[in-house]
Parts: sequence; structure tokens; C-alpha cells
Amino acid sequence: MRIKYNAPTVLSFTLFCTLTLFLSQTLLPHLIENWFMVPGRGNFHTNNFRNWITIFTHIAGHGDWSHLINNFTLILLIGPMLEENYGSKQLLVMMFITAIVTGVLNILLFRSSLMGASGIVFMMILLSSFTNFSRGEIPLTFILVLILYIGVQIFNSPGAENISHFAHIVGGLCGSFFGFIRPPRRKHEERVFTVRHRTG
Repeated sequence: MRIKYNAPTVLSFTLFCTLTLFLSQTLLPHLIENWFMVPGRGNFHTNNFRNWITIFTHIAGHGDWSHLINNFTLILLIGPMLEENYGSKQLLVMMFITAIVTGVLNILLFRSSLMGASGIVFMMILLSSFTNFSRGEIPLTFILVLILYIGVQIFNSPGAENISHFAHIVGGLCGSFFGFIRPPRRKHEERVFTVRHRTG
């Protein structure tokens, strides 16, 4: 029996974020502040290369170990299933797009900086509700998850201090969008096999 690196995208992202936090708390104390935190409105400078990089690297920055563990408890639980259903490359693209959308909107709308993978967490939560999605249908699980997760974030957003409810909401909306436009790969492959089997 051997240990399998079963979800390359999720595991690599987890290890990268863990290493980033470790280095920021030991050898490179300003690492996250400089390279893994996207600035807010008024602090983004177009002539600063580092600012452009943080538009998508901010999802790898975490303030402390509690912040990281809270995010990756869910990412490691949901992510491997999504990676199996959608494929490693597709999931990576979804994460990349979610990072850019949350980063750009933070630059345009909010003065505070943004970091952390919570937007990715909510993207995965909403996307996971589309596991049994069929064209022309809206999964009841999606509706319930949308109400429970996004609804609570909207309700709690006024006066929020430590948690970026905005990133949660945008991440959830990204996951909903991906769920509607991208059917799970495994489900698509099953349909192709069924069609071939019937025509064969």
C-alpha cells in the first residue's frame, strides 16, 4: 500500500500556501505583505509590478495558522472530489479566475487589502452542489447551499471586521457560474460512453 498524490492541484496549492506562511513567519517576515496581499482602492499602482502579481497570488496569503487551517479544512475535503470530476487543469483555471475576479473587485470597491483562500473555499462549496447537474435543471442542493452560505454572508456583511464576506460572496458566485457552464468531466465521459455503447 502506498500514499497517492491523488489531487495534484489541491495538494500543490495547499503545500504552497503552507510554505508561504511558514516563510513569512520565519525567514521572510514581509513576504505575504509584499507579494500575497492585493491592495485596496487607492493603493493599487499600475506601474508597480508587484501589485499586478498580487491580483491572483493573494489567495495564497494567510495571516496566521488558524486562518490557513480554517480554509484548507474545507479545501482538502471538497477539492479532491471536484478535481476528480472536473480535472486538475480545469479546477486550476477556475481557481485562477476566482482569484482574479476577487482581486480586481477588491481593488475597485474596497480600501482594505485582501488575502486568503476563503474565496476559493466558497467557489468550491457552490461548485460541489453541481455534482449531479444536468442541462435544463437547477439542482435543489445548489439552491439550499446558495441560501445557507451566500445568504448568511450577505446578512453578516454590514460591519464585518475580520472576515472578508465580500470574497466569500464573489467566490460563491464564481463557483455557481462555473457549475452552470462546465459539466463535470466524469459525468460528460459517462454520457459519451453511453452514446457509444448504444450506437455500437
